[in-house]
Amino acid sequence: MKDLKIFYFPTCPYCKKAKQAVEELQEENPKYREIGIEWINEHVDTALAEQYDYYYVPTVFYGDEKLYEASPAHSYEDIRENIRRAFDTVTA
Repeated sequence: MKDLKIFYFPTCPYCKKAKQAVEELQEENPKYREIGIEWINEHVDTALAEQYDYYYVPTVFYGDEKLYEASPAHSYEDIRENIRRAFDTVTA
């Protein structure tokens, strides 16, 4: 199983919601705890971030496949559901 890469900004409110969703989902479902997650801070690892095609954060990749890219219109429930779908893709 490959790790998920999640690109984020430390001060982004949507990214904070994504981290909360990851923690909640992993608490609720033990199989999600087995997923490796690489949190990539765009302000620190700009060279890596430039290798991926996305505009908004948080964005979730599985290998080179983009599984989710947040939108400013997304609620916490939207973010949580999309993170859950990403987890299900990895554990399927």
